[in-house]
Amino acid sequence: MSQFSTRHIGLDLVRVTEATALAAGRWLGLGNRKEAHRTATEAMAQALQMADIAGHIVVGEEGRLGEHTPLDTGQPIGTGHGPEMDVLVDPIDGTESVVRGYPGAISVVCVAPRGSMWAPTPAIYMEKIVVDREVADFLVPECMDAPAAWTLALIARAKNKAVRDLQVIVLDRPRHQNLIEEIRTAGARVLLRSDGDTAGALVTATTGLGADVLMGIGGVPEGVAAACAVKALRGGMLGRLAPQSEEERAAIEAAGLDVRQVLTCNQLVSTDQIVFAATGVTDGPLLGGVEYHGHMAKTHSLMIRSETAVRRIIHAEYYLE
Repeated sequence: MSQFSTRHIGLDLVRVTEATALAAGRWLGLGNRKEAHRTATEAMAQALQMADIAGHIVVGEEGRLGEHTPLDTGQPIGTGHGPEMDVLVDPIDGTESVVRGYPGAISVVCVAPRGSMWAPTPAIYMEKIVVDREVADFLVPECMDAPAAWTLALIARAKNKAVRDLQVIVLDRPRHQNLIEEIRTAGARVLLRSDGDTAGALVTATTGLGADVLMGIGGVPEGVAAACAVKALRGGMLGRLAPQSEEERAAIEAAGLDVRQVLTCNQLVSTDQIVFAATGVTDGPLLGGVEYHGHMAKTHSLMIRSETAVRRIIHAEYYLE
């Protein structure tokens, strides 16, 4: 991508996440997970087709819905009149939060030059550690196999804090029971999230929002999206495949992927030409959710260009038909 294209694609991506959030927000608190995600996926696909890019979906939506979608892995996206790009989409990062009325759900799109995003199809889950720019240079691959207490002590030293002052974001899942106990035994505080680990990574990588580190196993698409945002914000991240079933493990091995390899941010996305956009669907610490007022709606978005590490907050008003 040229400098010109990276400077101007950001607003196009924000328009995409705004349109998606406006569609997804109508499902707030209605309890219908499948229809909420399907509606958001269709809205995002339609909006992306208007973007002047020759896009290629790196990790698609078929794994989330269990059916084919306009945003499946490998699908071309955009008008085709523009730079060739890898595209990572997440119409709703935190679908359960939307349908149950919980905070912190966002809509996400990120792009980078073609071939620069890690695409470990058919993997579904990966283990992650995310920190902000203050700790990025201290995060080492050994953290992935070390006891949580060791990693937390390293982070505490880097931040000039006591371990008991650290706050750790973890997805509230049965698979994390031992990790949560390790963190609590070390003396750090646990911030549980129902879902949405891309949003959790964004909160962690943004200095001043309270979270010091994100740890645990989440989705591969969310992991790659998180890597784009974390790298753009100059944070640090480690990732490793973490199959949660024998079927997933067999598929990973058949694809020739290494479940032992620890990847850094630079390996998860191997470029500095990243554009990341997100719009809040429900209220959260990073972005406000969609607000509907009769024929008007308000959205709250952010856009980050990794070349400059500038984080723009965008408030928009829509007049609805």
